[in-house]
Amino acid sequence: MVLVVLLAVLSGGIYLAVSQVNTSEVLVRERCTAVVGDDTYELGLEQAENASLIAAVAVTRGLPARAASIALATAVQESGLRNLDYGDQAGPDSRGLFQQRPSQGWGTDDEVQDPLYAAGAFYDALVRVTGYEVLPITEAAQAVQRSALPDAYADHEAEGRAFASALTGNSPASLNCVLRGADEVGDPAAVQAAAEQVFGPLETSLNDGGALSVAASGTQGWATAQWAVANAKALHIEAVSYGGLQWTRSGHGWEAAETTTGLIVVELALADA
Repeated sequence: MVLVVLLAVLSGGIYLAVSQVNTSEVLVRERCTAVVGDDTYELGLEQAENASLIAAVAVTRGLPARAASIALATAVQESGLRNLDYGDQAGPDSRGLFQQRPSQGWGTDDEVQDPLYAAGAFYDALVRVTGYEVLPITEAAQAVQRSALPDAYADHEAEGRAFASALTGNSPASLNCVLRGADEVGDPAAVQAAAEQVFGPLETSLNDGGALSVAASGTQGWATAQWAVANAKALHIEAVSYGGLQWTRSGHGWEAAETTTGLIVVELALADA
């Protein structure tokens, strides 16, 4: 009888623990993926946010998706798409996403650790490389970086191309982020400010429910929509709708939905009722 009671207590404890785990979503492994054909590539959330900024700068400058592919492959190799505040033995003053060196004329320490500045500086150098659009990625990247490991960029070519295609809007709904539930209320003004930092001025409005609508079209629209998904964790975004599809945090992906032509709708996490 005592054994039966103990087993019942133990089973109840296990059930409670599992229920709490499911409720808190701690088993959800947060990540972002890009899919091209049969291939899927994965980034952590910080990496995806940085990738979205690098791609957005290319879009804003009117550069081809190839430029973003080169930049992303370079940043994966140089920093793992993290904004590092240290260098290595070969370049002790290297900093930032592209490990740019102030001593080599890339800018000040503070500048090269500003992702927006660093991406712009990389593209400034890339567009001076004759024929970079048709060069192998590793050759174009090396012409900019002058790395001691010039062949290493090729290792990240496929990954760079996949995320560039998604984040420049050339592959609609191909970027997905799997996230836990939001832990803070979203601020539409913060979303707009972050988007305009990389895309420039946007035509926006707020609906009665507090969702942010952004006027957009074509690949620019998909670039902006998938940028929002890549930044959904940091900006407390619940859903992004565009082009007949909707990404939702709770659904962990894109599904068919009714949308308004020419508008991206960004729904934000709300305070509990």
